[in-house]
Amino acid sequence: MAGLPNGVRYLPGRLDRAAQEHLVDLVRAVVAQAPLYVPEMPGTGKPMSVRMTNCGSLGWVTDKTRGYRYQDTHPVTEKPWPPIPQELLTLWEEVADYPRPPQACLVNFYSDDARMGLHQDKDETDLAAPVLSISLGNTCLFRVGGAQRKDPTRSFRLQSGDVVVLGGEGRLCFHGVDRIYPSTSTLLKHGGRINLTLRRVD
Repeated sequence: MAGLPNGVRYLPGRLDRAAQEHLVDLVRAVVAQAPLYVPEMPGTGKPMSVRMTNCGSLGWVTDKTRGYRYQDTHPVTEKPWPPIPQELLTLWEEVADYPRPPQACLVNFYSDDARMGLHQDKDETDLAAPVLSISLGNTCLFRVGGAQRKDPTRSFRLQSGDVVVLGGEGRLCFHGVDRIYPSTSTLLKHGGRINLTLRRVD
């Protein structure tokens, strides 16, 4: 897609319907072991509009007192995160163009009124590794800008099965989800959107 920042790759329709359905089954298995919970903004403790969980040796979490961080246990159950499914590791190998595997897969569930403000993924020490994002379920309006918050942004729709890679010069681009379009996918029985984000931490 023309006009995207250098290093940002958009792979529309990378996963077909069967692959999407299989990934949803894998996500359900993850959630059975590591339940979705509502994260809190640092400092204010304001609940985020998404519910989240993780799989992998590390998981990204946030709360009022300790803020953004990675840890090896679920903040509610205090149990280790389940492993990243092999299918996601294979996808990373195919599209990430990076020699080391991801350590974390953040699972965000967006209800139809959820959104995610512009932000950078910068809690990792290995910023040479890309961030790989997978969309499942309802279409969203995705916005991406530059490495500075004031940089111009570009918005486009991400549909179920689309993949976005933030790497190279685009690794620290600000990005976010402005809205979810209800009833644009039949993948999830009760609607909403799942976003899977694969990351190398260190």
